[in-house]
Amino acid sequence: MPTVSAMFRRPFKEQVAYFRQKQSLPTNRWDDLWRDEHDKAFVVAGATKADLLADLRAAVDDSIANGQSLGEFRRQFREIVAKRGWTGWTGEGSKAGTAWRTRVIYKTNMDTSYMAGRWQQMTDPDVVRARPYWRYVHNTVENPRIQHQRWDGLVLAAGDPWFHTHWPPNGWGCNCGVETMSRRQLERSGRTGPDTAPNDGMTQHVNDRTGEVTEVPNGVQPGWDYAPGKSAAETAVAARLNRLDTVEANVARLNVKDLVESDLFGRFCAGEIQGEFPIAVVPPTEREILGAESPTVLLSQASLAAHIERHPEIGLADYRRVQTLLDRGEVYRRTGEDGRLIYLTVDGVTYRAALKRTQDGKRNYFLTLFKVKESAAERNVRNKMERLR
Repeated sequence: MPTVSAMFRRPFKEQVAYFRQKQSLPTNRWDDLWRDEHDKAFVVAGATKADLLADLRAAVDDSIANGQSLGEFRRQFREIVAKRGWTGWTGEGSKAGTAWRTRVIYKTNMDTSYMAGRWQQMTDPDVVRARPYWRYVHNTVENPRIQHQRWDGLVLAAGDPWFHTHWPPNGWGCNCGVETMSRRQLERSGRTGPDTAPNDGMTQHVNDRTGEVTEVPNGVQPGWDYAPGKSAAETAVAARLNRLDTVEANVARLNVKDLVESDLFGRFCAGEIQGEFPIAVVPPTEREILGAESPTVLLSQASLAAHIERHPEIGLADYRRVQTLLDRGEVYRRTGEDGRLIYLTVDGVTYRAALKRTQDGKRNYFLTLFKVKESAAERNVRNKMERLR
């Protein structure tokens, strides 16, 4: 359950994967990285030597992947600092100081990796369809935070922007969680729809080292106003996209197929991931006709939003058929028009789709996808455009 303290949770694959995709980074202070920068890096304030950081990372990984207790982590921590001669940590020689520092390192990494994994699970399109609401759960036994208590039981639509800045943990030692709800559970709670996201105002935080001023939602500690795991999913797409333009078409096709079939594409279609997503690879003949440098076809979030607004009947399964449409469908272009192709019909379904090459020839964008009647396809495409295949 998401409300159980990190020390008693069983690890799961999304949690482990989130932690292991991080890069180890030497830092001097806890705020050297800010907000979702922690999605990309493993840090321990004051740990600046590579071998020390590697040992600490291995101990944290052991705790996350194998469910090691805080006591076991403390034992490993003492061995590491003794072996590496690390004196740059608070509480050297103090039993109380050791207990505090090890708890912070252990709990922060356990909690953020857990909630990052939960984000990935709970934004899965199949989960969102079955359980389209999220409920905030306050779970602090000692010294409860009043604002967090007020949020207890708050129910919002899955992925509501409020959770982008209020996704637990919302501060050092926060034990809050979020759980999914079905429509039936929502109605049993006496609601006919989700609650309205609260607006508790903002407070200013001044970095005492740089003087930089940032605003943080009231009730959330500075640097914690982000959803662990959200930016990691977006970064994974961007990283693979950057590589696709440098590989040959067959390799790009395998990578794009993997991405389109993944949960990441479902989250992109649900609006959880912004930017652009690789949706297909241009077949060789059409790529030559287009004069396109890149084999990859991109779908932008702006285009997708427009598609959904105009054609709500087109869903995730349809977008996952785009490669098949490009491979097997009829291909047309308007006479004299370069850089744009129209596709029709695949596997007995009369789709109409279009893709366009940018003017500089470097990228290809998927423009639209909808179903049409055969009479409209005949009238508007087959009778008016040049057929290429």
